[in-house]
Amino acid sequence: VGCDRSKNLVDICGEKHFQAFVCDALSVPIRSGSCDACISIAVIHHFSTAERRLATIQELARLLRPGGTALIYVWAMEQEYKNQKSKYLKEKNGSKNEDKEMNTGTAQRPLSDQGPDNSSQDSAWSDQLLKDLKDESHGAKPVADFRLPVHTNRTSFHSQDLLVPWHLKGGTKKKEENVDTVLVLGGSKESQELSPVFHRYYHVFCEGELEAVCRSLDCVRVQKSYYDQGNWCVILEKL
Repeated sequence: VGCDRSKNLVDICGEKHFQAFVCDALSVPIRSGSCDACISIAVIHHFSTAERRLATIQELARLLRPGGTALIYVWAMEQEYKNQKSKYLKEKNGSKNEDKEMNTGTAQRPLSDQGPDNSSQDSAWSDQLLKDLKDESHGAKPVADFRLPVHTNRTSFHSQDLLVPWHLKGGTKKKEENVDTVLVLGGSKESQELSPVFHRYYHVFCEGELEAVCRSLDCVRVQKSYYDQGNWCVILEKL
């Protein structure tokens, strides 16, 4: 049985006759100790605090029966490991234009500085959040300290906490257009609209970090910890 926060993805599972439901990884509505195995792939790196990441692993452990195992994959800070580039770095498209966009993109740019539409709802919300954070700290820290860098896809990571652009499927970037917008295909030029590029939060894990978090729990034992194509991975056993 599978679960996800996205109703659309869960609906796709249903269409393929798989059992799946919508839920939060911090609170899975399954009986404690009822699972032989649990798999968490590319989930925990989306939680924004160390406390939440630990709580997610605790929730996985809760679901397992004694002797049950869990497999966890998270994105690695080290996309080049032992002189080998990850599949993520290697998968650059052959288009010169796309390579240029990747190389001259928005790496390390503050979210609120991107694009011409800083009056958008998301940017306004982001700016207000930064203002509130500054007010709470009584101006002790500059606002810029709270801004997350935006990653350039298919490049190495320069920060553990960042935003990764997600381009809408079926859209192509308009020439001379900012990375925040993509051109929706189909229809006349007049009817074509620009759609936003969504930014997803990631905490990419350094070597040993995921294993250390898992070892901090008394109820599980780390069976194996390894690197796999740009991911840090652990296999846990419930004690």
